Parts: sequence; structure tokens; C-alpha cells
Amino acid sequence: MENISVIGSGTMGNGIAHVFAQSGFKVSLVDISQDALDRAMVTIEKNLDRMLAKEKINEATKVATLSNISTFTEMQEGVANADLVVEAATENVDIKLKIFKDLDSLTKESCILGSNTSSIPITKIGAVTRRPDKVIGMHFMNPVPVMKLVEVIRGYSTSDEVTNAIMETSKKLGKVPVEVNDYPGFVANRILMPMINEAIITLFEGVAGVEEIDTVMKLGMAHPMGPLQLADFIGLDVCLSIMNVLYDGFGNPKYAPCPLLVNMVTAGHLGVKSGSGFYSWDHGTKDLIVADQFKK
Repeated sequence: MENISVIGSGTMGNGIAHVFAQSGFKVSLVDISQDALDRAMVTIEKNLDRMLAKEKINEATKVATLSNISTFTEMQEGVANADLVVEAATENVDIKLKIFKDLDSLTKESCILGSNTSSIPITKIGAVTRRPDKVIGMHFMNPVPVMKLVEVIRGYSTSDEVTNAIMETSKKLGKVPVEVNDYPGFVANRILMPMINEAIITLFEGVAGVEEIDTVMKLGMAHPMGPLQLADFIGLDVCLSIMNVLYDGFGNPKYAPCPLLVNMVTAGHLGVKSGSGFYSWDHGTKDLIVADQFKK
């Protein structure tokens, strides 16, 4: 595998493009918006500059990484030579299925089709293609250049050959791949999201406030950040989407999203991306301020 195409240039997409390019792969970064692609390249360069300042890379690595990335607004052009495609579009099942139908007709027959989905079944995605044996999940963690884990999710039809290839490719990125089977939420989000949802329920029921809940989990459970702060980072809309996948997949009331989470997403309070969630986010400052609606 030499040529990698990444579909989507948002937070996850530009991070995935970054790590592949830094590891010497030729990367085609694809998005429908040239402005989004331009922002992605600025982000990648800023992240490389941070690594340079910390002496984790040298100037030659930065230059080589950037030169390994090309940007495209036309999917057909961006995936024509791909040995592996990693889809990192928004966590919406209809959008993803449409992308994979298109990829199936636009890529060469030998190309592996990967998805960075955090919850949508790989088997369902593979079923819309003529190559379900070559469809696999590559669930990177945010921020991609920093976090070591890659959840490698094999669908019902994913072949051993493809799974082994993706495990080895993940290692070449300096990541630690973990193979998991295709059930709702996989491992990471099946465990994480109910915890976040329970933290929101705890707030909703008035057991404790935002800071108190997060402090208990940070100091008592040694979590690097509390579940409500983490939810803001992930995006409350993404949290809600994953909880709905779990609820639909298992049919168990314990996976029902908290009404507070539903209302916040409906009102547009999505966390860091919108500037307000459980905390108020003034970009550029490290100070966390509990959002007005949650202040005592």
C-alpha cells in the first residue's frame, strides 16, 4: 500500500491524512469544499509546527509530510490511484452509504475501503458495495497525530487478508491496532458513550453540577478529563448519534440518550465546535467556564 485517499478534511480527516503522510505514504485528501481543504492544510502545518517546536520531528520531516499530501474536490480524481481509502465524513449513515457506493464504482478493484466511523456497522457499509470482503473499519482516536489506538473493525464479510493488511498498515503509522468485531459501538464507544450519557443523566437529575461530576471522575478515577468536558470535545451531536446507534442496535432502554443531551443538540449547543456545551469555549484560552445554563 502506497497511495492513500482520505475522504473528508475535518478534524479526523486532516489528522488521518497527517499521520499517513508523515509515515511516508502519498495521500490524496478529498473534500467537496476547497475552503475546507485549505483550512485542513493550515491545521496540519500548525500541528507539524508544534511537533517541530517540541523536537519530535525535524524540518525535513515537516516539509516531506506536507509534500506527501495533495488535495482534491472531485472524488473520482482523488481516489483513482488509491490502494486504501479511509472515509472520515460526518457520522451520518445515509452520507456514508452514499460515499461507499460511489467509492465502489470509482476505485480500482483491489482497493481496500476503510471507514473511520465510530459506531455505524461495517457490515451495513460493506453491503452496499460489490466488495464487502474489502470493507473494514479504521477507527482513529482524536487527536489523531497524538493518540495511539486504532480500532480495526472487521465486518461479517471482511477477509482475513484485508484485516491483516490494515493491522500491519496501522503499525506502520506508529499506532497500536486492536481488532474488534462488528457490533454496535464496537468497543470504545460501547463503553465510553453510556458513561458519558450517565454523567449527563447525573447532571439532569441534579445529583451534582458540571464541575463536580468532572472533578470526581478526574480525581477519583484518574481520567485525564471529565466525561462532560470530553463530550464537549467529541461534539454533543456525535454523542447523541452514537447513543441512538446503540439504542437502535440493542433495543435496551439503558442506551436511551438523556433528554438533556437531546435538547442541547436540538438547541445547537454542541460543545467546542459551537462554542457552548456543558462549558463555554472561548477559543484560544485554556480556561473552562461552566456554561451559563449550568451555573449554580
